[in-house]
Parts: sequence; structure tokens; C-alpha cells
Amino acid sequence: MNSFRQKLLAWLPQLDHRVWILIAGRLLSQIGNGFTLFYAPIFFVNQVGLSATIVGIGIGSGSISGVLGRILGGSFADSPSWGRRKTLLLSAAVSALADIFLTLTYDFPTFLIGNLLMGLGIGLYWPATEAVVADLTSVDQRNEAFALTRLGDTVGLGLGVVLGGALIALTGAYRSLFVIDGISFLVFFGVVYWAIAETVDTEQVNRSLFKGWAVALRDRTLLIFALVNILFTTYLAQINSAMPLYFTNFVPVRSDASGFSTSTISTLFSWHIILAALTQLPIARYLNRFSRVQALTCSALLWGIGFLLIGITGTASTAHLIWAILGLSVMAIATAAYNPSASALVVDLAPESLRGVYLSINSLCWAVGYFIGPTVGGWAMDQTRSIAQTFWIVSALSVLLGIAILLYLGKVIRHLDDG
Repeated sequence: MNSFRQKLLAWLPQLDHRVWILIAGRLLSQIGNGFTLFYAPIFFVNQVGLSATIVGIGIGSGSISGVLGRILGGSFADSPSWGRRKTLLLSAAVSALADIFLTLTYDFPTFLIGNLLMGLGIGLYWPATEAVVADLTSVDQRNEAFALTRLGDTVGLGLGVVLGGALIALTGAYRSLFVIDGISFLVFFGVVYWAIAETVDTEQVNRSLFKGWAVALRDRTLLIFALVNILFTTYLAQINSAMPLYFTNFVPVRSDASGFSTSTISTLFSWHIILAALTQLPIARYLNRFSRVQALTCSALLWGIGFLLIGITGTASTAHLIWAILGLSVMAIATAAYNPSASALVVDLAPESLRGVYLSINSLCWAVGYFIGPTVGGWAMDQTRSIAQTFWIVSALSVLLGIAILLYLGKVIRHLDDG
């Protein structure tokens, strides 16, 4: 046992202990997110009675408030009067409040308020947490450090999906999922308050709260990356929003053409998350031999294959479950390749004094993607079976645009390095 422990510790990267504490806190908060993420669309459509389009708009609206959250989050994280720690605490408090509204939702206005608050909380969270990781790691450590922090997210999300699915199967109490999610944010608040000291360097950060945005928005390389990053985050949003409805309503598993059961969907997404967790660090370590752009190109190719497999899931005459497992497996590896490479690339591009703002722009791409994804995906899932199935083929073809942007981005970065 001691020998195994020593080998495991030697295999893991040697990171500042505060990074490990942050990973643990993120794992706890993501358990709560896993309770709600994949089941919210099913609950609000099939039990509350909202249409799939309205639910998609409601979920997507969180990305609108997320834009404000990300702008404030990046600026606050770089501010000596706020810093990373206070921004994370504010994020946890706002997210817990959002769950109160979602727990009480019986109509669209309450649902909308809950999603707007959740978007704001998430927007505040991402620039600050990634800035903390960047502050505490060297250039060579960042790919693996970001992989491990994403691993904390992924493991927590996976546990939440499994436990949430079990709770629904036993009790059918969907609303209790939002209560547990709110509690998880309060736990994260406590972890940050007691265990995470401020990491911002007051000698390096900007004194002006929003001046750094003028610099970042003139950075051509960053803006090119933002275009392709929006595509990637739209893909991630499809997994969380449109795909559960597609598996429920459009995969002809039974004689009445109805789809997978809730327990089967829970198992599928649990597998997706577990595989992403298991492959996160090995893939990040393997991709260290390539440039960040090359790693992202590999991810894009995998997304295209994954979408094609999901499309086949709904059109195949047999083995629907096998096609779904294959599609989600490929997407898990695509996600593992994308997340750390994208964050590490943005930190590479950012001046040290503007890490929060640059990471805020990276996070804004998530806000845009998570608005486009649920809105377009919700619309497609409200249409006929043929449109719903064609949606995944169109998503696969969109990968070609992403690869073209990445090739151009690589050329721009090489030119800057040579200059």
C-alpha cells in the first residue's frame, strides 16, 4: 500500500498545496452541479410543463448574466482591493441564492431569475479560479495543473450525476437536487474562506478596475482564439442541454419510439464524466509534447467524430446504446484535450498584470457558447425527428470551421514568436 501511494505521489505533478485545496473545493461544489445539470431540462420540460424551447432560452439566459459576471469577475480578480479570494466568495454566495429560486420554480419568470443569478455566479467564478491556478504554477506546470483542477470538476460532476440519478430513481424528488446544489456552494464558500489565501500580486495588478480590457480587446491573437473557443463551448453546452432531451425523446429504443429511460441516461452521462476524469491528466501530460494550438486541433477532430456517432444513435435500427456510449466516449476525450489546453494558451498570451481580464475573455466565450448551445439545441429538440437528428450532423460539419480558425491562429502565433 505504501509503495502504491509513493508511486502515485511521484506520478502526480508537484503543485502548491493551495492548488490541491482549490481542487478539493471545486470537487465538492461540482457534486451539487452534477445533481442538477443533466436533469434540469428533463424536469422543467416533462414535470413543470415548460416547453423545450422556453427551457433552452431560460438556461441560455444564464449566459447573458454570465457576461456581466465574467466582466466583473476578471476586473475584480485583477483589482488589489478585491482580488481572487473575495471574487470567489461572492461567486459562491450568488450561486447559492440562485438555487433558492430554482427550488421554488413553478413558472418561467422564477425559472428565469434563478438562471440569471446562476449565470452571474458562474461568471464571477471562472476568471478568479483560473487566475489562482496561474498565480501558483509555472509555465511547465500549467497544462497539468489546469487538467487537475478540471479533474476536480469532472469527478465532482460525475458523483453528482450518479447520486442525483439514484435520488430521482428512489424518490422522484427533483426539487431536492437544487437544495443540495445550494448547500454545495455554501461548502465551497467555506473552503475558500478558511483555506485559500489571496494570491494576487499587488505590485503587478492594474489599479484601474477596467483599464485592462482596452489592452485585451486589442490583442488580435486573443480575439482569434475567442472565435474558435466559442465553438468549443457551444459543443460542451450541447452535451448538457440538448443531448439529454435527444436521448429521451428521439432515440427509438422502444416499440413506441420513445428513448432511453432516466436511469439509462444517468448511466450514460456518468460514464462520459468518469472517462473524462480518468483521461484528463494522462491526455494533458501527453499533449505537453505538442503546441497548445495542435492540442486544440486534436480536440476539434474528436468533437466532429463524436457528433457523427450521436447522430447515428438516433438513426440506427439497432444497438442504440452502443452508439451512444461510443459518441459520449469520444466526446469525453475531446473535452479532456480541450479544457487545459485552452486555459493554458490564454495564460501564455496574457501579461501577468492582466491574467484575470484575459481569463475573463476566455470565460466569456463560455457564456456565449452556453447561450447559443441551449437555445439552438432546445429549438432543434422541439422540431421533428428528422430535424433533431440532422442537428448532430450539422454540429459535426461545424468542426471544419473550427479547424480552419485554429490553423490560422497557429500561423499568427508562429509569426509573433519569430518576430
